Amino acid sequence: MYDIVVGVDTDVDRALAQAEAIAELPGREEVRAILLHVVRGSADGAIEDVESVTEARTELAAADVEVTTETAEGDPAMCILDAAERHDANCICVAGRDRSPTGKAIFGSVTQDVVVGAKRPTLVCSASKQ
Repeated sequence: MYDIVVGVDTDVDRALAQAEAIAELPGREEVRAILLHVVRGSADGAIEDVESVTEARTELAAADVEVTTETAEGDPAMCILDAAERHDANCICVAGRDRSPTGKAIFGSVTQDVVVGAKRPTLVCSASKQ
């Protein structure tokens, strides 16, 4: 099994971009996507109530990708990196944001922190605006 920790925020378009990228991987039938939604405050809400997680889970399940969901509380980058360690994940998947030409030189802070801190391959996806 090839485990991918997928850091999903509340943006549906970014979550779908991540799910679509994973669904297009060769051998996706052997992939397990661990959807991780991190909240900075109390993690009282159920992860099933987060629309972006629901949409990503639906997209991945339709592509025959095994999906599990988790929620964590704290710094998003640290929680994603911790989950990757805990699951001994083969890969981490995060989503970048559309930026101005200057902003493109620097990823969003969570994405940048994950890419810099990761000890494993990291897939950065971007939701395309139409």
